[in-house]
Amino acid sequence: MPRLDIDEARAYDGDAFSANGVFRTARTKVVYACFEPGQFIPVHAPDSDVVVDVRSGRGLVRADESDHRVGPGDAVAVEAGTERGILADCGERLEALLVTAPPPTDAEHDPVRRGLRNDEFEPPVSGGKPDEASADGAEGSR
Repeated sequence: MPRLDIDEARAYDGDAFSANGVFRTARTKVVYACFEPGQFIPVHAPDSDVVVDVRSGRGLVRADESDHRVGPGDAVAVEAGTERGILADCGERLEALLVTAPPPTDAEHDPVRRGLRNDEFEPPVSGGKPDEASADGAEGSR
């Protein structure tokens, strides 16, 4: 059984949130996400369930139209196809273990890359879901 080394995965990026892989199979992806104050994962709706386990700091997890304030020890589960995003909006760093199943596709991360590029937590919507039509090669979820 592999041990997840959170201390080794802890890393911050001054430009955007940092998502450092700690475990992956064909069925599951686990990353340790680190956010400086004000950083975020833009709202998007991949076909994956996600569990957000907050390890330190405070922030907000968006699930559809509901905002959930989170802090250390909180865990939030969001079903596949649900619009979701994470925001470190409390003036402090936020760290969370994110478990997704199945792993999102590269195309499903296009809205994340676009939102980061445009500095938009809530990208413009089209037909009730974030617009996922365009693709680019920008790094979004590392």
